[in-house]
Amino acid sequence: MRFLDANVFIYAYYKPKKQLSQKDLDMKENARNIVTNIVRGKEEVLTTVVHLSEMVNILKHVMLLKEVNDVTRGLFMLDNVKIVDVTRRMYFEASEVGNDLKLDANDELALDVMESNGVNEIYSFDEDFDRVTTIKRMPLL
Repeated sequence: MRFLDANVFIYAYYKPKKQLSQKDLDMKENARNIVTNIVRGKEEVLTTVVHLSEMVNILKHVMLLKEVNDVTRGLFMLDNVKIVDVTRRMYFEASEVGNDLKLDANDELALDVMESNGVNEIYSFDEDFDRVTTIKRMPLL
C-alpha cells in the first residue's frame, strides 16, 4: 500500500489554459497511469479526507462540479482505496510538527497517517517529501 497525495489527482485531471512543457506533459501522463491503476484495482492506496478535500478545491475550478463529485464518490467506492478520517487533534498536531520539519500541515498529516498505518511509500510530486528519511517518494519524474 502507498499513500496517495492530492497532487497526483490534480496532475491527472487538471486542464491547464496554457501549453505545457514536455516535463509537465510527462508528469500528467504518469499521474493518469497511477490513477488508472488505482481505478482498475491494481494498486492499494491510502489517503485522507483532507487530501481529498485539497483535490476537490483545486479541480472544481477546471472541471464540472458533477465530474469532480463523480471522481470523489468513485474513490469512496473502491475497495483498494482506504480513506482515513482526520480529527481536529490530528490536524492540530500535524500543524505543530510540520513547523519543525518545514512541511505544511497536510504534508505532515500524510506522514502521520502513513506511520500509523505502516505505510512507507508515497505517490506525490511534492519534493518536500524527499527530505523525510523514513519514507520513499515514488518516482513520478
